[in-house]
Amino acid sequence: MGQVIGDLLPLAVGVAISPIPIIAVILMLLAPKAGGTSAGFLLGWLVGIAGATTAFLLLAGTQDLGSSEPSTASSWVKLVLGVLLLGLAVGQWRGRPQPGQQPAMPKWMSAIDKFTAVKAAGLGVLLSAVNPKNLLMCVAAGTTIAGGSLSTGQDVWSVVMFTVLAASTVAVPVVGYAVGRKRMAGPLESLRGWLTTHSAAVMATLLLVIGVVLLGKGLGGLL
Repeated sequence: MGQVIGDLLPLAVGVAISPIPIIAVILMLLAPKAGGTSAGFLLGWLVGIAGATTAFLLLAGTQDLGSSEPSTASSWVKLVLGVLLLGLAVGQWRGRPQPGQQPAMPKWMSAIDKFTAVKAAGLGVLLSAVNPKNLLMCVAAGTTIAGGSLSTGQDVWSVVMFTVLAASTVAVPVVGYAVGRKRMAGPLESLRGWLTTHSAAVMATLLLVIGVVLLGKGLGGLL
């Protein structure tokens, strides 16, 4: 199980440092309905990550990926995911704003201060389980767990560990705001500004690193 957890760590980090959901939850915390919308978003984020990872774990389990050595199917999945992530990294890097250029953010962010808790929860699910970059991470996580020849209880624990780590960067601001909201306003605004400016470069770097890791694991299992 230790090997599986080790393989899950970079994937969880890849989801955790996704700038868009962090910016979204910060905007919710700076909005009038901060408590309800941020809690709803966190719940949706957790459900989306856990649900997508579990779905691909079950799907991969039907392909009999578990064995003492990496199976051919598992290796090919990792190889394809690695190539896709490298392609996304190139796209993110090319699309990054040039010096002095205002970063383009999703239009829905301008309406976040009007979100209800239910809408925020739905957004959390969409950004975690439907967003292509995060979905690829969940596919890789589910495949990794399925290939670990673990018991059912260990599978569940692995999904929980991955979900908690992947959701930590959204959970920390929500919990921190609930504990000391007055002290959090300034740091949250500063973090939002930094992430808005550097989000493309951050994601490109993460996707590149994780893509190379998956590509290496896939090739290692095939050779």
